[in-house]
Amino acid sequence: MKDLIKSIESLKNSDISNIVDTRIEQFISVKKKGISEIFKELCFCIMTANCGAEKCIEVNDRIDKGFLNLSEEELVDKFKEFGYRFPNRRANYIVEARNYISELESIINSNIDEIILREWIVKNVKGLGYKEASHFLRNIGYKNLAIIDFHIVDLLVKFALIEKPKSMTKKKYLEIEDVLKQLGRELHLDMAKLDLYLWYKETGKVLK
Repeated sequence: MKDLIKSIESLKNSDISNIVDTRIEQFISVKKKGISEIFKELCFCIMTANCGAEKCIEVNDRIDKGFLNLSEEELVDKFKEFGYRFPNRRANYIVEARNYISELESIINSNIDEIILREWIVKNVKGLGYKEASHFLRNIGYKNLAIIDFHIVDLLVKFALIEKPKSMTKKKYLEIEDVLKQLGRELHLDMAKLDLYLWYKETGKVLK
């Protein structure tokens, strides 16, 4: 862990820290903009499973408010037009997710614990597992949930902090999340910032 800590500390003391801080402020602002922007972010995270983040950002921005009102068929057509990899299933997930907009708005405004909120999302929103639900919540300003994708797994394996899991069960996800929380405590970083630093270290980019 010491080698990874040293590497992240170096990033914290570089210009990357300003980019990370700016990105976190952008995440926080989403929640303040209301349920339409929150739902758009939910749709982005439905889209990202097994699909590159940069392409998903592009398509998400181009469809924009259409996530709220396009029919499933229209959404499929937009996905195909913009070159998105999984038009049919993800359009179906997004249209189904609209059924939970009011409840999602209410539960977020209730200031419920984010662990409980993540469980609610995983249970109710098709297409969102622990990684995607954590990603969504981070992208609207929550700070204490780990986003464990293959970039993060590969990095932790490289530094011998975990063994590569054969599959990502809930139990394994929470175990790796605990490793990341320990790393965050050592670095005095919450999970939201730590993820951005780790992602930058592995990919050279700070996205969302």
